[in-house]
Amino acid sequence: MAYYQEGMERASRDEMVALQNGRLAGQVRHVYENIAPYREKMKEKGVEPGDIKSIGDLGKLPFLTKDDLRDAYPYGYLAVPLSDCVRIQSTSGTTGKRVVAFYTQADVDLWDECCARAIVAAGGTNEDVVHVSYGYGLFTGGPGLNGGSHKVGSLTLPMSSGNTERQIQFMADLGSTILCCTPSYAAFLAEAIHEEGKIGDIKLKAGIFGAEAWSEEMRRDIEKNLRIKAYDIYGLTETSGPGVSFECAEQTGMHVNEDHFFAEIIDPDTLETLPEGSKGEIVFTSLTKRAFPLLRYRTRDICVLSRKECSCGRTLVKMSKPMGRTDDMLIIRGVNVFPSQIETVLLGQGYPANYLIVVGRVNYTDTFEVQVEMTEEMFSDEVRFIEKKEAELLAALRSMLGISPNVKLVAPRTIARSEGKAVRVIDKRKI
Repeated sequence: MAYYQEGMERASRDEMVALQNGRLAGQVRHVYENIAPYREKMKEKGVEPGDIKSIGDLGKLPFLTKDDLRDAYPYGYLAVPLSDCVRIQSTSGTTGKRVVAFYTQADVDLWDECCARAIVAAGGTNEDVVHVSYGYGLFTGGPGLNGGSHKVGSLTLPMSSGNTERQIQFMADLGSTILCCTPSYAAFLAEAIHEEGKIGDIKLKAGIFGAEAWSEEMRRDIEKNLRIKAYDIYGLTETSGPGVSFECAEQTGMHVNEDHFFAEIIDPDTLETLPEGSKGEIVFTSLTKRAFPLLRYRTRDICVLSRKECSCGRTLVKMSKPMGRTDDMLIIRGVNVFPSQIETVLLGQGYPANYLIVVGRVNYTDTFEVQVEMTEEMFSDEVRFIEKKEAELLAALRSMLGISPNVKLVAPRTIARSEGKAVRVIDKRKI
């Protein structure tokens, strides 16, 4: 079994807790002295840096949300002089102001090391060719896996997303062995490779996919079509980017790099910390980041943490694949609906992972449509056949969701493909 930093990845619980205690105490003081908005939050709660001596005191600290960061845009949560920073990354800014995250060179190095751990866990070595098809620029995906690949010593192809024909050419000609991209783009690439009859020219052995939700069914579909083992990776711009946690060969959750990020699960309604094994919102505290160190940052991702012994030998706590989000959950006619539930049904019924959820409102009543792309094999212009398939899919979705959508099967390749994060939901309601 290979590790990038075995001492940390296999540290005993006592060793890790001692390290976290020291790092947390120092980080809280650093934040208090350098970030005015958080200092005010601490004062409002009546807590001072000296009150935080261990991770057991974490509950005394106030939470941070994305709205806090947007309100302080751009420099409010910068904790070092701007002259110490060497890079920024940013969120997409699809709602409200962007969140701009700052990095010192030390922050970049630590982030790269976290991504290197993920690559090694996926079987990567300095003999591999790492094909990075995440977007570059302000998006963290490309730079994160690019830096991690350099740390491992792999040959790195900084492809970015798009230009699928070139992606496939380089993949075949340069012998790419590890693919890094969003799962939706991996599925798109697989489709294109098979259409071109190039699967025999592809030498991929593994894929590291993240930045969007994907189901176990989608994982198996990608693994089958690309003939690889597909690994999950998790991160968010606010805490650094990909590499906050990563999957090992056991594929039963993602190991959190808890020497850098302390994870806790809270009830999103009461904000109470929940015991291990409980499902709730995962919250991260940055223990080592200097330029943009966030304490108790609410991710809105719904997860479970587990310290069950892992066959890979790593002792780092595991987080489950996110089971949805508290802020992108759809409430339709009073029912909570997660897009991941719909994807599970579709893939389980043999449909490709190309679908669109359209929600609207007519006369104060929610409308709910799921448009699903058929495969070439099931495509037919016979009305009765399509109606029969739609009825079968409707029954399966009703069973999963507890609510009946309007199901519309559409011809192959009529739903727009994505080269970045897939657009799965269009919500037309004014709510």
